[in-house]
Amino acid sequence: MSNVPRWAVLAAASAAVLAVIGGCSSESAKNDDAKGAKGAKGSSSATPSAGSGASGGAPSGAPSGTPPSGSPPPADGSIPAGPGPQPAYTVQKQPAAGSCHYRFTPAKEPLPDPACTPGATNPKVTQATLKTTICRGGYTAGIRPPTNITGREKTANAASYGYKGPLREAEYDHLISLQLGGDPNDPRNLWVEPPSPGHKAGKGPNNPKDVVETKLKNAICNGKTDLVKAQRAIARDWTSALDAVGVTDKGAKDETAGDPDDDG
Repeated sequence: MSNVPRWAVLAAASAAVLAVIGGCSSESAKNDDAKGAKGAKGSSSATPSAGSGASGGAPSGAPSGTPPSGSPPPADGSIPAGPGPQPAYTVQKQPAAGSCHYRFTPAKEPLPDPACTPGATNPKVTQATLKTTICRGGYTAGIRPPTNITGREKTANAASYGYKGPLREAEYDHLISLQLGGDPNDPRNLWVEPPSPGHKAGKGPNNPKDVVETKLKNAICNGKTDLVKAQRAIARDWTSALDAVGVTDKGAKDETAGDPDDDG
């Protein structure tokens, strides 16, 4: 029989048991910490970010897929792409009545609300397809929505902008015109453009923006400016678009050149 005192044997056994228990508790704590960290990570990724979900969507009555009124345009100047030409167009929802606000240049020329009307491009028109799209005569006539569609949209959009004048005096305008590769019927690319200064009542729309659009289209097709650069310039401010791309505003020849169906 061993001469080791009984109390020493019991002490050693107790120490061993305590060590085992402590090791199990430490391992359990590690596992719990790992699970907690994983759960926190999963919880964070599932939390809706600002502007997402039901609270961050477009307001009631706003077009599907368009930014709500008051949303700033992209900081990089990029323009969203629309659905492009359709075999049959349908009436598109417009922003809620009174949610859009005109801007005006120092010369009192009208500009759209960039939150409601940032512009939208026709995905069929790219720098590589110019010869078969906007630089081909008759292209815009083949993709223009019919008036039974745009007429109803125009009435609703006038309410969006709070336009009170006669609708026949205002143009339902493509911000990026069809001849510049603008989308035909995306509500982000259409607005009721009020007459410019000097307009004579009863004479219909009087918008010098149309001349700017034709000059830009000719510059694109003549290789004097880039498609995207021109699109961004006209969407930002049509009154300064020619200067922005370095196109001269002199001469009358460009004012009548181009597709006779092009009119914004």
